[in-house]
Amino acid sequence: MSARDVNARVKHNGTRKGAVAPAETAAPAETAAPAETVAPAETAAPAETAAPAAPAETAAPAPAVAARVVPAESVAAAPVFRTLSVIVPVYNERNTVAEILRRIRAVDLPLQLEVVVVDDGSTDGTDKVLSALQDSTVRVVTHKDNRGKGAAVRTGVATARGELVLIQDADLEYDPDDWPRLLDPVLKGKAEVVYGSRFTGERRAMRPTQWLGNRLLTLTANVLYRSTLSDMETCYKLFDRRVLDGITIESDGFDFEPEITAKVLRRGHRIYEVPVSYTGRDPSEGTKFAWRDGVHALTTLVRYRLVRRV
Repeated sequence: MSARDVNARVKHNGTRKGAVAPAETAAPAETAAPAETVAPAETAAPAETAAPAAPAETAAPAPAVAARVVPAESVAAAPVFRTLSVIVPVYNERNTVAEILRRIRAVDLPLQLEVVVVDDGSTDGTDKVLSALQDSTVRVVTHKDNRGKGAAVRTGVATARGELVLIQDADLEYDPDDWPRLLDPVLKGKAEVVYGSRFTGERRAMRPTQWLGNRLLTLTANVLYRSTLSDMETCYKLFDRRVLDGITIESDGFDFEPEITAKVLRRGHRIYEVPVSYTGRDPSEGTKFAWRDGVHALTTLVRYRLVRRV
């Protein structure tokens, strides 16, 4: 082989080695793949371990506690009736006051009973009868002078301590045996004010003028105050004490009846009625309501409709 051929082969082999070697040595650059090991950054997933913050979700029990509190508050707000206070205005009723108190004591009630008798300046010996009947249940309050039924009721309300207040006349026209009927709607939560209607229950026939007068006054009350009462002038009026606490009684006489009715209706309270029995008296038997009282009642209804506040 000539020197030229040797040199050509060497040169040829050199170029082969030079071409191959760089390619193989470049492979280490591929070892840069470890840079891909940056994947450990995925190990940042521990940051997801912050999920333990989820315990904050365990605060969810708080709403459950609040949900239980609501019923508790509603129960706390529910009225509790323990005592019925009966106000008995009395004026010259010596012949009937002992009997009405006997009937009152005989009523079977689901509540404790307090009786407040207001002697409105009687001059016929009623005070002596009452002094003998006073005890732990019956309290007697005395007016030195005759001031009227409204004044007597006002004194009775100020003296009474019961959660419920009922008005009872002393003349035997209304029977205490009807009290359970009056109490039932209040104790069942259906009403805060209950009237006993003489026109839907058993009754002794009224005199035509009395019947007409009562109907006229009740109709006037219904028109002026958008109600549907059948007997506005009834004696039997039962109140949740909280209703009366927001009302000032101004009338001294029989105009108490339209005044309290007007103010109750103006304040948005609905009046519940139940039938009661009635045994009316004639003037010869001692009835005290006269036609003049009817006129005062009518003007009272109109007056309290026109005033802004009651």
